[in-house]
Amino acid sequence: MSALDKALNHSKNIGINECEIVIVKKKTTTVRITDSEIMEIKENFDKNYGIRLIHDKKIASIQTTDQQEIEKAIDNAFKTSSKLKARDFWGGLPYGVALKQLDGTFDEKLEKISGAEVMDIVQNMINSANNDKVNTITGSLNIVSENFEIANSNGLNLNDNGTYISGIINAESEYGTLPVSGIGHASGRTLSNFSAEQVGNDAKIMCIESINPQKINSDVYSIIFEPYSVGELLAFVVAANFNFKTVKEKRSCFSNSFEKEIGVEQLGLIDDPHIPEGIGTKFADDEGVETQRNNLIEKGIFKNTFSNLFDSYKEGTKSTGNGARLDSSLGRSSEPIPISAPHNLKINPGDISQEDMIKDTKHGLLVGRLWYTYAVNPIQGDFSCTARSGIRIIENGEIKGPGKSVRIIHNLPTMLKNISDIGNNQKNVIQWASFPSITPSIKAENITVSSI
Repeated sequence: MSALDKALNHSKNIGINECEIVIVKKKTTTVRITDSEIMEIKENFDKNYGIRLIHDKKIASIQTTDQQEIEKAIDNAFKTSSKLKARDFWGGLPYGVALKQLDGTFDEKLEKISGAEVMDIVQNMINSANNDKVNTITGSLNIVSENFEIANSNGLNLNDNGTYISGIINAESEYGTLPVSGIGHASGRTLSNFSAEQVGNDAKIMCIESINPQKINSDVYSIIFEPYSVGELLAFVVAANFNFKTVKEKRSCFSNSFEKEIGVEQLGLIDDPHIPEGIGTKFADDEGVETQRNNLIEKGIFKNTFSNLFDSYKEGTKSTGNGARLDSSLGRSSEPIPISAPHNLKINPGDISQEDMIKDTKHGLLVGRLWYTYAVNPIQGDFSCTARSGIRIIENGEIKGPGKSVRIIHNLPTMLKNISDIGNNQKNVIQWASFPSITPSIKAENITVSSI
């Protein structure tokens, strides 16, 4: 008997109203780069079980790695559930539906990739970042293949195979007056669309172009955020404001702006779970609810939020198919209690190149990466971030040279209404342990920066 059947049958036999079980089987290959060399390669195989029990509207959870302990764990959780608070609003687990796996989310070549092939990819990343002015190269490559199964007592039974690849390179230089660095990154779901050379080359170029940075005076600038820095803002500042629970609890800076203009007309922000190569692309969410394309901002108007079953039931609405059991790296986990999270945050591209954005900038900065990005006052939308390397100073439509570190303390609603250009250079971006995005460069006006 399978673990799914075992859990469901046992929960039924002891009289539990509803049971949901998640099984995640995962192979993870990780290569770490230190001092410009491959220092470690690891391959892990994991199989984990997550179980959610609902009885008399009381929700209990279990997580284990031992299939033989599932029945005992269910018994223990059932005994303790009587002490839990009833969630009278709970509307039930989803029912089984026929869903088709999306193309481009599973690559047999990635699943069966050999150690030698992995080493070749990493070495290509290193070789492409090498330069006389680059002193040290660090980074990593992560390849994941997983099987995600979910079943519940309402007849739902879904099985989804997925593959993921993500590589990052940091190129560091002490060639000039100050140490500087550059970053290169790529991610996706298939091997054929992953470019190791591009990862290393992007890191090398950003690093070299950051050598001998000039002081940036504290002032008001036009800032062109390149895709990697936009992804940072989306993950750590923007996303939470469109969480249904956060909006309802008045903890979003847009809680009072539903169906109102919150950005420029050209701004569109979509949660797109069906986009090819998206790290979060999937046909069903991690509760078994069918995923859907969700326009969060449409022509500058706040149109929608994202939610899971629990948060939706609490407010008497339907889930948007955003129940998530996120892993700390790539793919999904067996966490028994899902959260609400976007799948792939996508900003619609514009029709202008980054080069033309620079030409149209009189007094500005080009920012390639951000650090220490967080919401200072989430309800008001205030946030803080630091640009350290990958900064270029723009004067009268030309890049005059690299810049030293600056701190940006700004306001999200203000920034969205001061976007002047959106580039045509869309790119997959994923920050460590956060949400994936697909975004182009964005130019925003009237941003105050402070020299560090």
